[in-house]
Amino acid sequence: MFRVDLNSDLGESFGRYTLGNDDKIIPLITSANVACGFHASDPAVMETTVSRAKEAGIRVGAHPGFPDLMGFGRRNMNITPAEAKAYTLYQIGALSAFCRAQGVELQHVKPHGAFYNMAAKDYNLSKGICEGIYEFDKNLIVLALSGGELARAAKDMGLRTAMEVFADRAYEEDGTLVDRKKEGSMITDEEVAIARVVRMVKEKKVTAITGKDISIQADSVCVHGDGAKALAFVEKIRKAFAEEGIEISPLSEIV
Repeated sequence: MFRVDLNSDLGESFGRYTLGNDDKIIPLITSANVACGFHASDPAVMETTVSRAKEAGIRVGAHPGFPDLMGFGRRNMNITPAEAKAYTLYQIGALSAFCRAQGVELQHVKPHGAFYNMAAKDYNLSKGICEGIYEFDKNLIVLALSGGELARAAKDMGLRTAMEVFADRAYEEDGTLVDRKKEGSMITDEEVAIARVVRMVKEKKVTAITGKDISIQADSVCVHGDGAKALAFVEKIRKAFAEEGIEISPLSEIV
């Protein structure tokens, strides 16, 4: 039996601006990455998202990003490892307050956007992130790009580490995600995306954008909650997993 977590980046609305289909996506996943106010979200949205996750019985993780609301955390920033640690610690603490108030246990931490992508390639930046996580709660799971530097830093620090893969993103040969600005970075054909992710889980392989097969570890699959087809896509992934004998479980039961 193959087992995998289904995660989604949620709670990314802000004030009067609504983003994503959180209420519809939450019942279909097992782990929610909740924005912590830097790249998206606000206190009211964070509180609501934790409440929805609790009601649905899914696990909650912190989704810290760069302090870049206007750029949605997708613009690179030149920060020190010490700053990365502080940013991470601050945001975990913010979300943890809402979790504690509602009796919800924080399960994991997954950096967002440029913070995530830069950490995948920069060991020192990743070490700063992991230090923030470790000092807050060394039992938290680090959700990181399969084979990236964040995963390596987390393991070196003795943190529980889960490898994440993406259903709708193309990969470079080194296992990093193809830059969104490049042609072919997004997998738009749903059937192709589902076939790719089933193969990642069962065979631990994926075809890079160059056509070369690379090794990959899939403890968790990220499914995006925004976009018109997001809900249908998640439903199709769940159906395909059931047909392929892949059990969906939260991270805490996998790593």
